[in-house]
Amino acid sequence: MSSTASAQTGQKAQSLTLVEAIQDGLYTEMSQDDTVVVLGEDVGKNGGVFRATDQLYEEFGEDRVIDTPLAEAGIIGASIGLAQTGMKPVPEMQFMGFMYPAFDQIVSHAARLRSRSQGQYSVPMVIRAPYGGGIRAPEHHSESKEAFFVHEPGLKVVSPSTPYDAKGLLAASIRDPDPVIFLEPKLIYRAFREDVPTKPYQVSLNEAAIRREGSDISVYTWGAMTRPALIAAENLSQSHGIDVEVIDLRTLSPLDIETITDSFKKTGRAAIVHEAPKTGGLGAEIATTIQEEALVHQEAPIKRIAGFDAPMPLHSLEDYYLPQAVRIQDGIRETVDF
Repeated sequence: MSSTASAQTGQKAQSLTLVEAIQDGLYTEMSQDDTVVVLGEDVGKNGGVFRATDQLYEEFGEDRVIDTPLAEAGIIGASIGLAQTGMKPVPEMQFMGFMYPAFDQIVSHAARLRSRSQGQYSVPMVIRAPYGGGIRAPEHHSESKEAFFVHEPGLKVVSPSTPYDAKGLLAASIRDPDPVIFLEPKLIYRAFREDVPTKPYQVSLNEAAIRREGSDISVYTWGAMTRPALIAAENLSQSHGIDVEVIDLRTLSPLDIETITDSFKKTGRAAIVHEAPKTGGLGAEIATTIQEEALVHQEAPIKRIAGFDAPMPLHSLEDYYLPQAVRIQDGIRETVDF
């Protein structure tokens, strides 16, 4: 939301980075609901590895901001138990690549408890995890494996791309009765600022955002890849007159199929941008959804612009691995020129 929009709604706003908006969202939800607790490695006195939980320990104390052992399975298992006793836990995984030890707890228990109990129980829990590359981190610190969790029924998967959305989506996730995987693109944690209302608000968990209107091709993306997609769209508009529509999915499960297909029906062409490996990535699901829902409108093959089918490389090749604006532009031109 722009400062103008904030003024029009009568809400006071503060200029925040994405990670500051996460911290503000946690503070806001914890202030108005004493069942919300934060737990994880170094989230308390240290304020988190990226300072997303900074000052929460001082404000809410050790009973609500809990430093845990280095045991991801234990963190998630304890959170599931807390959720069954009336609490709303928000566990933090320091990096998405550290989630693998907790995978069994997430998919075998958190995701299935509602169906296992025939609706008698749910797991109101938000698992926060910084994800993605671009910050020159070592191995297991740069994974983008959202497809693992999108594939699992019973989980919602969210990834904000702006500070405004980060606070609003986090609030909606905490208030949701079911488990949410909240993926935070750490590449843009401090990349830019945006006006964020100081009062509580929510951003719906099942609505994509049209970041740029266009008529020639639809580009679908999320998280940190939204910014290079928008840069590519502006560059192509100025250099080649290509009018690109950019859709920020925001919620990866459930997908906003209506917005996805309505955009494609308008443009007839599509490119999907994500930094995860191409094979088995969420891009394939989006492409298939378009085929099922809007095939008769298709004018060209759907293009996937993604990370390579290889582990995230170390520093010297990291920028080459990630879809940068130039590679996105090439993919869009290839599709438009088909």
